Amino acid sequence: MAILVERANDALNVNPPAGDQYLTESGSNWLFAATALFLVSFLAVVALTFRARAGEKIFHYILAIALFVAAISYFTYASDLAWSVVQTVHEQNNNGNTRQIFWVKYVNWVVEFPAIILILGLLSGVSWATIIYQIFLSWIWIINYLAGAYTVTKYKWGFFAFGTFAMILLIANIFIGSRHASRLGTKSHHTLFAGYTTFFWILYPIAWGLSDGGNKIGGTGSAVFYGFLDVALLIGATVVTLVLMPKWDYNRMNISFTQHGRGHFGNRTHDNDAPVGRHHEGAFDGHHNGHRAAAPARTTAEAV
Repeated sequence: MAILVERANDALNVNPPAGDQYLTESGSNWLFAATALFLVSFLAVVALTFRARAGEKIFHYILAIALFVAAISYFTYASDLAWSVVQTVHEQNNNGNTRQIFWVKYVNWVVEFPAIILILGLLSGVSWATIIYQIFLSWIWIINYLAGAYTVTKYKWGFFAFGTFAMILLIANIFIGSRHASRLGTKSHHTLFAGYTTFFWILYPIAWGLSDGGNKIGGTGSAVFYGFLDVALLIGATVVTLVLMPKWDYNRMNISFTQHGRGHFGNRTHDNDAPVGRHHEGAFDGHHNGHRAAAPARTTAEAV
């Protein structure tokens, strides 16, 4: 019975915090709760891959990777690991001159944001070049915020400006993809998904400005704010994707190649690039018995 009662969070005793603004036990408890949410969501998505329709697993895989990384990152965050003590520029309400900066949350965003971008890109039907461009914009956004968090002068707001501008370019480019989605019959779903994502993305600059940037809220307040944003964004995106996904046509979205393997079957080569239910012309003509039909012999005159 004592084992059931003694379940206190001792992460901060094992890994003591530092700085004037640091993570408290209540913040750590919330982050462990977020870790559990990400882990349960990850296991649910992995389980659903075994029930995917006709091998349509690409979205399951993208979400599973993002959720798994989020669970690991938040476990690290809750355990009071992966941080640095940085001198603050703005001292608020006698909060002190140093702050605990958790760089692990930025690592999580490097995977989380591109995963959502990839889903939106596949849903809209934009080119791979456009998707790569959007992913790099998200990395520019994240890296600038990380650089700003570690800058101990007012020049940190320059990095904030660069990162926020990259975010604006990213959001604008994603909504342009709605025009392409109309060709696939997924415009309403893409607009819904992009709108949901944008709503939470525009809150990240506010969270950064109040925490790692402006030092207006403490370590626990920052943990609650960022944790809420990541849980709502990623788990919400997971739910939206799983609910809408059965209505998407992989052939029209030009991603049917993700449904099949790439191996050889018997004496025939499985054609992955052919649309579902079709084969290239002549792919199996005359070799149902394991060999190709012999080419007609040339006449003597032709040979000459």
